[in-house]
Amino acid sequence: MESIPPSKAAAPLVLALDVGSTTTRAGVFDAGGRLVEGLAAAAPTVLRGDPDGQNTADPDALLDGLFSCIDRVLADAGDMARSIKAVGGCSFVSNLMAVDRDARPMTRLSTYADLSSAGEAEFLRRELDEERFRQRTGCRFHPSYAAPRLLHLKRHRPEVFRSAARFVTLGEYLELTLFGKARASFSAASWSGLLDSRELRWDEELLGRLELTPSLFSPLADLDEPCTGLADGWHTRWPALANIPWFPLMGDGAAANVGTGCASPERVAVTLGTTSAVRAVTPGAPGMLPKALWRYRLDRERSLPGGALTEGGSLPAWMREVLRLGAPEDVEREVASMKPCSHGLTVLPLMAGERAPGWSGKANGAVLGMTLATRPVEIFRAGLESVAQRLYMVLEELAAVLPGRFTVVAGGGALRASSAWRRILTDAVGREVLFPDVEEPSMRGAALMALEALGVVRDVADLPVPEGTALAPDAGAHALHLEAVERQRALYAQVIANA
Repeated sequence: MESIPPSKAAAPLVLALDVGSTTTRAGVFDAGGRLVEGLAAAAPTVLRGDPDGQNTADPDALLDGLFSCIDRVLADAGDMARSIKAVGGCSFVSNLMAVDRDARPMTRLSTYADLSSAGEAEFLRRELDEERFRQRTGCRFHPSYAAPRLLHLKRHRPEVFRSAARFVTLGEYLELTLFGKARASFSAASWSGLLDSRELRWDEELLGRLELTPSLFSPLADLDEPCTGLADGWHTRWPALANIPWFPLMGDGAAANVGTGCASPERVAVTLGTTSAVRAVTPGAPGMLPKALWRYRLDRERSLPGGALTEGGSLPAWMREVLRLGAPEDVEREVASMKPCSHGLTVLPLMAGERAPGWSGKANGAVLGMTLATRPVEIFRAGLESVAQRLYMVLEELAAVLPGRFTVVAGGGALRASSAWRRILTDAVGREVLFPDVEEPSMRGAALMALEALGVVRDVADLPVPEGTALAPDAGAHALHLEAVERQRALYAQVIANA
């Protein structure tokens, strides 16, 4: 979807924020959900990985990057900033930090990629009925969720655990900073694994097992319940935003679905960015959940079943560095020229651990079948195929819970950067795949949800998929991928058995 010049922007405008795991962005969208040319800014998101498995961020540095983006957008907007009528946003989710009574951080912000609580996740699985809690919260006991991380904090930093005034996500910390108060959106809270996603309240039984109470977590709010009235200092810095509604941050995955036109069960979103995921929006209260999947919320009325992989664009980035491949355009050309699954390799792409479909805290990566004749580019191609094959596994699990036929809509920076990977994904899933022309689907989705909250958009489910291209699968290639899926399953079983 192309951006539009300011002269053609339809009122009202909304400012959309997106704190991603790689990049933080802000941009102005018009009433049609189109990015206004020249009114967008970006800053790097810095996450820190430690040898003990921790993966964290400095929450103040993240907000500083976001605020600098807002400064630049408003400066570029000039008088047009007065036409901005709301602020909506999203962030990477499954993040968590402790704050004191003055709303200052007591810990760094732990992220979805933090594996340091793997032992605590195993403990919770042994001690509690994981399946009973999973049907309520939609989440397993896994280090990517809050319960194991809170238990890890209790064991390793008990003084912080006992004295914390509140445990919050980045979105809540943003509201505490700008308004002096905070709510957690149902969307963001559902990614914690602490929300009863059926009753839409903090799961008191699970919190009690951690010796916590709901009072240590923010009040819950929906995406159409804004804060208004920026605190002192902020209203003078951003007068155009001082008295307009700021809607709670939602999960970036939910926003990506909306931004690519996948806000109904008839369209399934496959997102391949730094990580990857398969998600669908379904109406009403959630039903029984297959073991491979999670279930989050878009909002009070809509659920978001699906599955996420830790691997995505981070895998080829790592392989480029380790394998010392040549120029990207040369690698892309050679990968595209190779026949599917022709390298004799089976790759388990779990270098950063596993989420869907197996959710093992013991999983790691492996490459099977290398010989002295194996070339680095073949390992690279096999890695791309392995991610696509795992997305196929998750997609088939999700298909079983959807009410009928659906269209696959795929996007994300990793796919935009590689036509070869788009072809690999299409052949692996064995379905026609639409690739919409949307550069920033999460930011656009946050903008559209703000427009829905304002009443400008009646229902985001009615919006069409943005224009793009469609690829049809090759039946022979899909058959080869199905054989490769079985080899990958066998390798996975061996790795887990010997972990």
